[in-house]
Amino acid sequence: MQTLRNKMMLLLKSVDTQFTRYLDQEIDWSSRMTAIVGARGVGKTTLILQRILNHHQLQEVLYVKVDDLYFTENKLLDLAIQFEATGGKYLFIDEVHKYPNWSQELKDIYDYIPNLTVVFTGSSILDIYKGNADLSRRVVTYHMHGLSFREYMMMVRKEELPVFTLEQVLNHQYQEWLLKSDLRPLMHFKHYIEHGYYPFFQEPRFPDRLSNVINLILEVDIPQFAGLQAGTIIKLKTLLYLLSKNVPFKPNASKLAELIRVSRPVFADLMVFLEKAGLTMSLRNPAEGIKSLRKVEKLYLQNASLMSVIASNAPDIGNIRETFFMNQLQVKHQVEASSNADFWIDGQYTFEIGGKNKTQKQIQGLEHAFVVKDDIEYGEGRVIPLWAFGMLY
Repeated sequence: MQTLRNKMMLLLKSVDTQFTRYLDQEIDWSSRMTAIVGARGVGKTTLILQRILNHHQLQEVLYVKVDDLYFTENKLLDLAIQFEATGGKYLFIDEVHKYPNWSQELKDIYDYIPNLTVVFTGSSILDIYKGNADLSRRVVTYHMHGLSFREYMMMVRKEELPVFTLEQVLNHQYQEWLLKSDLRPLMHFKHYIEHGYYPFFQEPRFPDRLSNVINLILEVDIPQFAGLQAGTIIKLKTLLYLLSKNVPFKPNASKLAELIRVSRPVFADLMVFLEKAGLTMSLRNPAEGIKSLRKVEKLYLQNASLMSVIASNAPDIGNIRETFFMNQLQVKHQVEASSNADFWIDGQYTFEIGGKNKTQKQIQGLEHAFVVKDDIEYGEGRVIPLWAFGMLY
């Protein structure tokens, strides 16, 4: 255990605590068992290391990565028992999906060590509620997304920026704040679109680093979770490449399955894996019963930063705008396809996305409908600047 503690201390020395992610304020850290799931690269490890530094006495805390060599000969449950017996109160477990019997041992830790608080991270592919043991009554799960436009600007400018609700954005309440600030959001927006979704955007060779993240998701995370063979991994990569050339579009399952030479059921599974892994997102029609939940109106890459790395040609500006809008809204809102415009939010608001010359013709006669324009700093009436939807978290 001392070796694990020494490794934790080495990691903590390199953690910057000046900027913390939105989820730190939303998690109920007092829960006995908390899960933080999210795509690779969005900052889950940094979040929990910051939590340790900012809120805990180090002698009461232990942080472990389950792919450490320690766990080739030792069980997670045995470690938890030993840690609690020596005065430990908070156990942080990183990348729990890499531990073979994670769900059963977490259940046992919860049941047999009631004085130990456990926080663990896992891949967004991981289904906490479908493990070998029933954790649904024991664990509180939070999903971590990449940087919002607001968080990106906070990291760049090293200053606190306000969060606005959707209703505040629609009522133009962001304008009062913006008028008093020296912030010019359009100066940062293009850079955010190109590389700002991932917290490591400031590190050298960002495109190469993001390409490595994508490859690890395709070659390690998804295959490990789904038990894919080498041949299927190649088909998964081919599918993502085909999707990136055409998004946003309404997927033809039969045609795509034929192109990558898999059956319809296998194709459906691969599509689910890509979405859960944080590489794609699906815009579905409003639900009218269980069957309609599966109807996909459009398919997108999950965020605009992915587009510059995966897409084989320059992304279409209309695609970028829609991808940004959906990506930012889906964190806290229900995003569905609109029969009249581009998006329907929370079953209440209609949005049409476009450039600064976009007219309101598309939303004439519609209640609670708005035109979202790129390349404008301020809005008026039913016209909202696109960047403002990046201030929601």
